[in-house]
Amino acid sequence: MGNGTSLGKVRGLGSSHEGAHHWLVQRFTAIGNVVLTIWLVASIILLPDMAYGTWSEYLSGGVPATAMILLIICVFWHAHHGLQVLIEDYVHTPGNKFAALALVNLAAVGGAVAGIFFVARIVMTAQGDAAAEGALAELQNQMGAR
Repeated sequence: MGNGTSLGKVRGLGSSHEGAHHWLVQRFTAIGNVVLTIWLVASIILLPDMAYGTWSEYLSGGVPATAMILLIICVFWHAHHGLQVLIEDYVHTPGNKFAALALVNLAAVGGAVAGIFFVARIVMTAQGDAAAEGALAELQNQMGAR
């Protein structure tokens, strides 16, 4: 029996389509990162100062909060896929590979969830402050009308 054909030698070694998905995700998230980073840099330049109150007021709007959440998701997704491919290609011991992938998954999901939580907290706090100020002004008007 001979060595067989080239196709016969590689058959069963894995799908030839696996890498395309990761490659496309990396490109799409990279484009998203560029666009959203340009938005972030423009926001930093256009805001009058870097005080927490200024950012809190700015991020309490719907569009800036959504863009910031998209930036957080895009950055962590991009990092996750890049590190996953790196680990799958260069870590060969199964136990080490599993531990590294689990750590990358935990870090990516944990970081994204924390970032989204912080943006949501800023939005809710700013809206709560505005509602409290409105209620206080209404109460003062009622007190002054008596």
